Amino acid sequence: MSKDQPGIHELYAKDPVEAEKLLWDREAEPSRRGFLKRSSLLAMASALGASIPYARFMPLGLIPAGLAHADEPFSIEGKDGLKVLNDRPLNAETPAHLLDDEVTPARHMFVRNNGIPPALETLDAANWKLEIAGESCVTPMTFTVAELKSRFKHHTYQLVVECGGNGRSEFVPAASGNQWSVGAVACPTFTGVRLRDVLEACGIKKDAVYIGYYGADAHPSGDPSKHAISRGVPMAKALEDQTLIAWAMNDQPIPYLNGRPLRLVCGGWPASTSGKWLSKIVVRNKVHDGNKMAAPSYSVPKYPVAPGSEVPVEDMQIIESMPVKSLITFPKSGVSLPLAQSVQVRGHAWAGDLEVSEVHVSTDFGVTWQPAKLKAPVNRLAWQHWSAELNFSEKGYYEVWARAVDNQGRSQPMLVPGWNPKGYLNNACHRIAIQIV
Repeated sequence: MSKDQPGIHELYAKDPVEAEKLLWDREAEPSRRGFLKRSSLLAMASALGASIPYARFMPLGLIPAGLAHADEPFSIEGKDGLKVLNDRPLNAETPAHLLDDEVTPARHMFVRNNGIPPALETLDAANWKLEIAGESCVTPMTFTVAELKSRFKHHTYQLVVECGGNGRSEFVPAASGNQWSVGAVACPTFTGVRLRDVLEACGIKKDAVYIGYYGADAHPSGDPSKHAISRGVPMAKALEDQTLIAWAMNDQPIPYLNGRPLRLVCGGWPASTSGKWLSKIVVRNKVHDGNKMAAPSYSVPKYPVAPGSEVPVEDMQIIESMPVKSLITFPKSGVSLPLAQSVQVRGHAWAGDLEVSEVHVSTDFGVTWQPAKLKAPVNRLAWQHWSAELNFSEKGYYEVWARAVDNQGRSQPMLVPGWNPKGYLNNACHRIAIQIV
């Protein structure tokens, strides 16, 4: 790197994708995270300001998590500390340490938009209406929010909502789309009525196989005949107890950018199935065909493909339940702690439609693992909280890695899983940097 080029620390903080491209060494062993020769470990240790006790176990040339830390300002009303990835449409993620609460506060819930949100002044719950229709709906009806509240039983669940592209920034070669790191996930409480109860009140024909939603957000082109996004789920998911038409989040009206006054919530599946600014639901006798239902949107290859491959759309399948995953929320990556002090670490784990059965942590790049304490979910499709106490024998740079296992025995991979054209479903182990001084 020439003298007039930025240092790797500054470049990685500003643009991790470009940094990984610059650090790519074609003579090194192939990897999906950007590998370097082991001779670069000395340069890494210098940049980190510390030795790396377990450097001999470090996957060849892995870019340290300590070089990936960056503080970014935010400018989104009602949100605190989010990192803006795109402003049209607006998309912003939450740094991992701000997701430490057991129930995600509204100010820390990520923002994922496919279109332009409706004007705030149009989102009056008193005048909002939800239409239920579709070829497999027996009696189409329209409900006001007040009618939903008065006619149907209220339910409150804590539910994981995660963007299907969460973790996209780690794929090499880079996949198109917002370069989410780990913060496009949240688990607040939602209050509303079960979608099942509303659909059954309208009548569901025997040929029903899918539901689809429509929201009030505008297509980025401004064309009123187009929908920004209109996705859905199979009837089995639509009829689950936890699938809600929600009007409240954490006992307050749903925040403007998260779907006020009504949204669909399909916990455990890609957040794109949880339509915001909900205005219509259709019961279909076929897989819903709204915008962003067709591949490659929210779809992955049916079989493993080589990185960078072009995959025919007929060889792709719609993403349903999200994979097992975990997040380290404390301490904040990059902290310095004294050698004599044991280190408390904690975070969350989730597994789509399933539960998490185990969480393990490592401080030697995955050579050894110790079990963490894991709590049961407060309800189905909520994330689970884990914690562990770590001790270090010498000073230096360490990484704490977390790995969850679901109740069917599937574990998170240590490195980025199979590449796919849109960079979906990255559930690689989360890792943070710690300096022991």
